[in-house]
Amino acid sequence: MNHRPRKRFGQNFLHDPGVIARIVSSIAPRPGDNLVEIGPGQGAITVQLLRAAGSMSAVELDRDLIEPLTRLCADLGQLEIYSADALRFDFARLARPGHPLRLVGNLPYNISTPLLFHLLECRAPVRDMHFMLQKEVVERMAAAPGGKEYGRLSVMLQVRCRVEPLFDIGPGAFRPAPKVESAFVRLLPFATPPYQIDDGVRFAAIVAAAFSQRRKTLRNSLRKLVEEAHFEHAGVDPALRAERLPVRGFVDLANAACNDPDPA
Repeated sequence: MNHRPRKRFGQNFLHDPGVIARIVSSIAPRPGDNLVEIGPGQGAITVQLLRAAGSMSAVELDRDLIEPLTRLCADLGQLEIYSADALRFDFARLARPGHPLRLVGNLPYNISTPLLFHLLECRAPVRDMHFMLQKEVVERMAAAPGGKEYGRLSVMLQVRCRVEPLFDIGPGAFRPAPKVESAFVRLLPFATPPYQIDDGVRFAAIVAAAFSQRRKTLRNSLRKLVEEAHFEHAGVDPALRAERLPVRGFVDLANAACNDPDPA
C-alpha cells in the first residue's frame, strides 16, 4: 500500500513482521470475537486479525486509507470500516449481545491520553484492550504511588482496569520511525469492580484537581472540593501530596465528600 504518513494524523505505520506476530499472539483473536481496531492504517495488524477472527470492525480517520485497506482485506473475511474520528466515535454502537468488545490499535501518540479517557466512558461491555502507545504513557498507566509517573491517568485507569505492560517496541518497527520508544499494553476491565465509587463525576474532579497542582498538599489542592472532616472520615492524611495517595485513598476521599458534601 503506497501512502505517505501524515503528521497531522500522528501516523507511524507498523511494518516489522516480528513485532506484528508478537502483537497478534498477545491479542489471541478467535472466530466470533467482537474485534474493533482503532486506526488500522495500512493494515499490518488488521490482516492478521481478520484472518484469525473472520470478521471485525475498524475506525479510521484518514479517508485515503479506507479504499486500499478494503481491497487488501477483501478475501480475508468481513471487515466493516467506519470513517470517523475515534475521539468522537460511539464504540457502544458496535456492541453485540454476548460478545463484549475487544479493542486494539496503534493509537496516535498525540491524542492517546484523551482517547483512553474516551474509551473508559464506553457504555458497552469491553472484554479487553490492547494498544501500542508511547512507552512513557504506558509507564504512567501502570505506575504505583510514590513516583513522578503516578498521576491522573494512573488512577483513572487502575480504578477501572488491570493494566499489564507486555513488551517494548523500538522506533525501527515503524515507518516513519518515531523519536520515542513505544510499548504494547493490555487493559482488562474489572468484571467485578474492586472499588465502589458513589459519584463518578466527583471522583474524577477530585483526581484531576489533586494532580493539577501535584506539588501542593491535598489539603491545598482540594480546598474547594474536600473539607477537613472528609479527610478524617476517609482516613486520608491531608498533608500528603497526590502522588503518595493510592487509588483506594482517592475512592474513599471522593465517597466521603459525596456522602457528606457539607459537614458543617
